[in-house]
Amino acid sequence: MNPVTLKALTDIADLGVDTIIDVRAPSEFAEDHVPGAINLPVLSDDERAEVGTVYAQVSPFSARKIGGAMLAQNTAHHLRGPLAEKQGDWQPLIYCWRGGQRSGAFATILTQVGWRVSLLAGGYRSYRRLVVGMLYDTPLPHRITLIQGGTGTAKTRLLHHLEQAGAQMLDLEGLAQHRGSLFGAVAGGQPTQKMFESRLAAALNTFDPTKMTWIEAESSKVGARSVPPSLWTAMCAAPRVEIRAPLPARAAYLCRAYADLTEDRANLHEQIDRLRPYHAGDTIAQWQAYADAGDWHKLAENLIADHYDPRYARSAVRLQNYTQVIDLLDLDDETLAITAARLTPELK
Repeated sequence: MNPVTLKALTDIADLGVDTIIDVRAPSEFAEDHVPGAINLPVLSDDERAEVGTVYAQVSPFSARKIGGAMLAQNTAHHLRGPLAEKQGDWQPLIYCWRGGQRSGAFATILTQVGWRVSLLAGGYRSYRRLVVGMLYDTPLPHRITLIQGGTGTAKTRLLHHLEQAGAQMLDLEGLAQHRGSLFGAVAGGQPTQKMFESRLAAALNTFDPTKMTWIEAESSKVGARSVPPSLWTAMCAAPRVEIRAPLPARAAYLCRAYADLTEDRANLHEQIDRLRPYHAGDTIAQWQAYADAGDWHKLAENLIADHYDPRYARSAVRLQNYTQVIDLLDLDDETLAITAARLTPELK
């Protein structure tokens, strides 16, 4: 077996292996994993719990004996299943929680088969330490500009037009699987905090720090996920471009961007009800009536004017580091594409 040590997150792309295999239990893999890894667990969640119970209540020896039998059975399943078609020149990298018994045992069997196997020293923990070091302990070297604007000013859509124009952009809402507002939940839910951070680190590592990276001006949380300190510090110090547009254009954009909300009116009513601590009962009732009538444009206009804009105005007072303000008459894709080109003249 070939021991591999990650000294930087960028090393992952240069490992020279065919497959990265995470042999931890499915719940561990779901919480977070090395980017690009597949999950071939040598112990299921229930089996891992059983072995842990035997370890604590009987003896470590009994736990290892039971765990070894389970591991051998599961490894045989993988050899007959996902690994059955792998040829002799296939080269996997294997890891578990800390590079110990689970990955070592699995790697030993695969080595005996005849494959050239690499083992990640320190396991997942060594990878996680690098992510934490990057996003919690070290200032980010990236040049950042934020896209700012009130609700419905198509900031996320503009980011994607910037990307299409050749710019570097970090889509926090996409990585967090949330549109960043009370109505922003999307199907499938959000990743765990660790998985969100892995996605952030992986994305940032693909960028050239000397070139501009565009990010939407979010709060410190996107849904339930927190923006890590190093990135948040860089965002707070970054210059900003503010997008402004007429209320009807913003409402029309929201109707397009949040069209999924109209498909589940019961859920929409629940979301509107969550605004009761901030607005009079008559206001909430009127918004519910717009939802019942399917008057999405009127509902969007009212939410922007009466709920979101006052809050945005209060937060914007504290932010003076704009580089420029851009007024748009509409938020159609053609207009956003032209705006992206204006913001990235060096890419023409």
